[in-house]
Amino acid sequence: MSKPEIELPWDSLDDENDNSNRTIEKDDKEKSSSSLAAADVVGADDEIIWHYLTFETDLPSPAHLSAPTSSVDDRAPPSACPDLKKFTSPFLWSKKRKNILTWMSVTATMFTAYTAGSYSSGIGQMTEEWGISEVVATIGITIFTCGFGIAPMVLAPFSEINGRRPMFVITGGLFVLFQIVCAVTPTFAGMLVARFLVGCAGSTFSTMVGGVVSDIYHAEDRNTAMALFSGAALFGTGLGPLISGIIAQHTTWRWIFYLQVITNGLMMTVIAFFFKETRGSVLLSRKGKALNQWYEELETQGYYGMMMPTASDPSKTVPQRMRWKVKSDEERASIGKMISVSLWRPFHLLLTEPVVFFFSLWISFSWAVLYMTFSAVPLVFQTNHGFNLEQTGAVFTAISVAAIISTIISISQEKIARKYISPNRRAFLATPEGRLYFSCIQSALLPIGCFWFGWTSFSSIPWIVPALGIGCATMGIFSIYLAVFNYLADTYHRYASSALAAQSFCRNILGGAFPLFTRQMFTAMTYQGAGSFLGALGALLTVVPWVLVFYGPRIRARSKFASEIMKDN
Repeated sequence: MSKPEIELPWDSLDDENDNSNRTIEKDDKEKSSSSLAAADVVGADDEIIWHYLTFETDLPSPAHLSAPTSSVDDRAPPSACPDLKKFTSPFLWSKKRKNILTWMSVTATMFTAYTAGSYSSGIGQMTEEWGISEVVATIGITIFTCGFGIAPMVLAPFSEINGRRPMFVITGGLFVLFQIVCAVTPTFAGMLVARFLVGCAGSTFSTMVGGVVSDIYHAEDRNTAMALFSGAALFGTGLGPLISGIIAQHTTWRWIFYLQVITNGLMMTVIAFFFKETRGSVLLSRKGKALNQWYEELETQGYYGMMMPTASDPSKTVPQRMRWKVKSDEERASIGKMISVSLWRPFHLLLTEPVVFFFSLWISFSWAVLYMTFSAVPLVFQTNHGFNLEQTGAVFTAISVAAIISTIISISQEKIARKYISPNRRAFLATPEGRLYFSCIQSALLPIGCFWFGWTSFSSIPWIVPALGIGCATMGIFSIYLAVFNYLADTYHRYASSALAAQSFCRNILGGAFPLFTRQMFTAMTYQGAGSFLGALGALLTVVPWVLVFYGPRIRARSKFASEIMKDN
């Protein structure tokens, strides 16, 4: 599945949206004052003064509105100010508009996650058609996750420069195109190439969906949206084998992909028509360009200058020939530099930051367990309970149902806790460590689920019992993912995209590798031994959030990157 991983250049976006440049830059003011000190009017010979634009900037009125009206004026009527509502800060959008974008985004995440797991149901037919082993056929899952883990490091900078919408539309179109290739390819080699490209294109709908959430919600308001995002990722992972199992049981494996072409094509049509740009810095740049274009139109009509405040007395305004610029455009590096940083910094953080390393290890293991179900469930339920392909796919309902339950709990638990806990603990919930408060307990559901699944995998025990163990483990995985995302985002702020890219890469690569040896592992160690081994590792890793709850502030203070943020705050 897809990571609901997150590209997260949104932390730098928060800095841009919260920019304190609410007034004209001092140097600009002095320059303006010196050039226009005694001037009552401006014209084509006057120098253009550039000012920084933010969402909070009060826009000046045209100078001609403040000038006395001449009885004889042969100038054309001035152009009207452009509609600037579409350039409003995403944080100020209506709740309805945010909800629509959130649901569109999480639906896209669900379809991407569906793609990861749907492939597994067609493996049996592919091995017969192409004469390959089951392990070789399973590479189609692994190669998908490779594309999913690598592509965001290259694609992320493009969304910072061009915005979310162009990336969604372009990569979404490629996503549908490569699904068509998967459906019609005559060779297994063609399938592998197409699956890799599907993973690359589909990664956008997880990495940048996280960015969309942070584009439109402040940190304290993201819990519900992020819970929906995480739930959609896990729900789609279970839904893939469930639907594809029915298809593969009654028709050819190619319809597994034809169905995705249809559904993803419909999704992309909706996104193309209704998804609006959410990247704040991009909207601000467009606002500046629209205003500058308007100023130029006014000047061609003979109307020069805007009424700008003076440096000595901000309450007094003078006409000034001016234009807007956006600081983020100046601070943005070249695309080559941004890609190199996007590729290098995640691994630097992974190797030098203990928090990033252990969180990456924790979430990678949990994702590996999730992906192991693609091979373990068919093995256990077909061997012990004689399930056919359709019945085996139905077992994955446990993952989807668990995702729904976890999402509901995650949305409501913090609200309920704030009502009944003490003020000190309520304040603790607002800290990065507070993000781990619930996961310390809930993450234990992962090792419990692994033990549960392993030790109930007997033919004498009803099938529903190990299926419930899968659901239990899924709830633990949900809490781990949400905790890792929120803690890294809150701790590393402007470096969060790199920290999350590191765990994303590790998670997808390890998750995709595990299905290659799951059957051998469960056969050699027995179902009970494999379940116990996974449960023991999961139990050991549940120490991670507890350590950070007690020692997190100290660890962050010793971190070069996190301590930098703490000083800024």
